[in-house]
Amino acid sequence: MNAGPTEPEASGPRLEGHAHDESRVYMAGRDLHQTVHISAVPETIAALRTLPRDVAAFTGREHELGQLLRTATPGRSVVIHTVDGMPGVGKTTLATHAAHRLAERYPDGQLYVRLHAHTPGQRPADPADVLAALLTGIGVRPQQLPDGLEARAALWRDRLAGRRMVIVMDDAENADQVEPLLPGSEGCLAIITSRRRLAALDGAVPLSLTVMPPDDAAALFIRLTHRTVPDTGAERDAVAEAVRLCGHLPLAIALLAARLAQHPAWSIAEYTADFAAARNRLGELEAGDRAVAAAFDLSYRALPADRQRFLRRLGLHPGPDIDAYAAAALDGVPVAEARRHLGALYTHHLVEEPARGRYRLHDLIREYARSRAEQDPAADRARAVDRLFAYYQHTAEEADRHYADARRPESPITAEPPAEAPELAGRSQALAWMRAERVNLLSCTRYAVADGRQSDVVRFALAVNVFFRLEGPWHEGMSLLGAGISAARRLGDRQGEANALWSLGWMQRVTGDYAAAVELAEQALSLYRSLGERLGEANTLRDLGRVRRMTGNHAAAADLAEQALAVYRSLDDRLGEANSLWDLAWARRMTGEYEQSAARAEQALGLYRSLGSRLGEANALWDLGWARRLTGDLPAAADLTGQALALYRSLPDRLGEANALWSLAECKRLTGDHQVAVVLGERALELYRALDVRLGEAHALRDLGRVRRLTGDLEAAAEMTERALELFRSLGDRLGEAEVLNSKGALLAETAGPEEALAQHRQALRIARQVNSPLEEARALEGAARCAVRTGALSTARAGLREAVAIYRRIGAAEAASAGARLASLEGGRSGDAG
Repeated sequence: MNAGPTEPEASGPRLEGHAHDESRVYMAGRDLHQTVHISAVPETIAALRTLPRDVAAFTGREHELGQLLRTATPGRSVVIHTVDGMPGVGKTTLATHAAHRLAERYPDGQLYVRLHAHTPGQRPADPADVLAALLTGIGVRPQQLPDGLEARAALWRDRLAGRRMVIVMDDAENADQVEPLLPGSEGCLAIITSRRRLAALDGAVPLSLTVMPPDDAAALFIRLTHRTVPDTGAERDAVAEAVRLCGHLPLAIALLAARLAQHPAWSIAEYTADFAAARNRLGELEAGDRAVAAAFDLSYRALPADRQRFLRRLGLHPGPDIDAYAAAALDGVPVAEARRHLGALYTHHLVEEPARGRYRLHDLIREYARSRAEQDPAADRARAVDRLFAYYQHTAEEADRHYADARRPESPITAEPPAEAPELAGRSQALAWMRAERVNLLSCTRYAVADGRQSDVVRFALAVNVFFRLEGPWHEGMSLLGAGISAARRLGDRQGEANALWSLGWMQRVTGDYAAAVELAEQALSLYRSLGERLGEANTLRDLGRVRRMTGNHAAAADLAEQALAVYRSLDDRLGEANSLWDLAWARRMTGEYEQSAARAEQALGLYRSLGSRLGEANALWDLGWARRLTGDLPAAADLTGQALALYRSLPDRLGEANALWSLAECKRLTGDHQVAVVLGERALELYRALDVRLGEAHALRDLGRVRRLTGDLEAAAEMTERALELFRSLGDRLGEAEVLNSKGALLAETAGPEEALAQHRQALRIARQVNSPLEEARALEGAARCAVRTGALSTARAGLREAVAIYRRIGAAEAASAGARLASLEGGRSGDAG
């Protein structure tokens, strides 16, 4: 991208003469111009090639340079280019290099004039004085200079008519300063650099420079250090780190490289490590009278006092970007005023706008603003951070209310609500806000942990945990909740501790650490009961029941769901009641009580719909679809699951979407549509892995293995089945293990033979009976019977198949018909038995 290291100090054209009584003086920046009114005036010497020397180390910026060169074509109407960007980004270097490249196209002159918007100790150049310098520079005699800006501008345009010249106007303050200096005829090119966006300059083609791409930044650093660096290895990695620490800003890179160039014995890796460890990196980025901090300081001092304070406050923000609401909270001003400040800072290239309404400080400007803020009273800084945290916590809690799946006890820790906050009208807006602010919320929590702000840690952890349940990654959510538990304990906030324990237990359960989930839930339950917090008690009973269900203890799961249901009803908590009914539907389904399961799911569905809980409605529809699939009503199962999938996607709920896709894949497999089953199953697997839901991953792998077996891809089937078995065993999910063992038995029957297959079904049978799963028990019996048929043990096969059919019929399983037909076929054949 960019180029050389510095912005040239070259002055504009000069006229030297002897002072006389009638002399008149014009000052353009540091350039002195005298007109001498005497009868004999020496011939004026024209200065038509005043560009500073080109930078030998010009690097990158191919696209930007090409844009300037392509549009600068002689013979077309006058072209005006503005090159704007933050301090030190290489505006002057690019403009000067482009002008040198264009010299042949503009043979009548290449002029350079500094406008001094940011020259230390100097006022911005007056355009009338600049015109005096330009006119005398192109040969106008001093005594011929007219008075007044308009007259000089007219003479300037007249003298440029018919000429082909390129004029670089460096460091412009605003459009008003530049407008009188512009050529008026065809054939000339004006390139104007500024730290401001000159939007008011009509007809100008804007070019905003950003920092350099990493590869170009590294190339510039290496070039300026005069070293040869291998393409890979520690030194190359150190170069990448050095330019990253410079924020890929050309001026910073040039200054850092210049110091290294003076010490050929230093290694880049050691030098970079020292720079990374420096407490004041801005202080390291200076050489002679050039410094990054000084460049920033000139822009900072040009701001009014309230905007300077606003920039300092932005430096206190712990996250990577900010919007107007958070900025208003930080500075303690109305949102409308914050927007004006942000817009002005954007115009001055002191903030970037990577997305509409979101602003970001360059890393070095952030460090500069933070160092400036450190000069403010500590109490002022603390109040600014307090306001920011209160804003984020309040808005996150408001967002949470739109997508939480259960009522929760409120934490007693509160703070003054912000003066203004965005209106989150529904779930979609709440999720959009949380997605935009997720990294900021994490950054604020880490700041609070490091700064010992315990109550803030607790509030942040509890405010964002449901969002992390929905969106992941769950390891970040668990880390936050762990910090919240520790902070609550230090504060003696027992209810906050209980809330965080319960939430962390939920995440541990879903990610498959059932032992940790039980321990956390029991700790939360004990705390809630000691506090007399009945809602927290009911929520925790629910989650304990779900863990028991996952580990195969369905009787305990149903009992805990019944206990939770009773508490919710005593509290008149209809959402909690619906959730418990859904849990009961699940528990009954796992024990083969399909009709009872469907009845509970129907009750839950009615409650969810009456409450307007679309997430609950989706969950109940999904569960009903599962029950219908198990009883063989595949059209109804697919319809119910499809409704659930549409709801999950509209919410959105990625875990629910994954579950529904997995269930639909099973429906397609059972109807023989194997190709669609594979597509749906792989999409579910992808989502489970993205969310780090190992249990869902295990289910998806198991069922994809079944489909692969049916399509004849036995190698893939075996690989997926083994991986699913490993996952279920690592999770301690005994029922899942039994299901995969039955699938493995069916696969081995086709590959290794009936003896090895029989061993798998016998293992599955033993586990199924231990966890009270009649469906897997019957499947194991049926699988073993098939193996017995293959070995000729027909009486054994008939006995096992009779037992399987009885179970299938008792629970109403879909397999009852096919297994019954197989049994009838066996019993109608020969009665002899070789075994």
